[in-house]
Parts: sequence; structure tokens; C-alpha cells
Amino acid sequence: MSITRDQELWAMALWVEKHHGKGGWLHIAQQQDRLLEQNDLAGVEMWREVSQRFDKLSEPGATN
Repeated sequence: MSITRDQELWAMALWVEKHHGKGGWLHIAQQQDRLLEQNDLAGVEMWREVSQRFDKLSEPGATN
């Protein structure tokens, strides 16, 4: 069984929340900075998508 890209991104966002809590935004930003330094724009974009999902986890009505 394979997972979709969307499921993979949600799994990453949930991992960040579990391991970094509300400070997960900092971990995500650090990953984006690290990849930007390496000129890995696809990696930066991936973490941007993770960030969007991470932010949704904090919205009212989100199941935490």
C-alpha cells in the first residue's frame, strides 16, 4: 500500500507537532533555511507545504 503525497505531508506535519509542539514552526523554518542554503528549492517547497498543514493543526476545530 502506498500513501499519497498529501498523506505524506500531513504525516510530516504531525511528526513535527509531536516532536516540537507549538515550536514546530521553528523546526520547519530551520529546515527551509538549511535547504535554501543548499539551493534545494524543491525541498524548501516541500517544507512550505508541511508548514501549511502544521498551521492547520492549530486552527480551532482541528483534532489534536
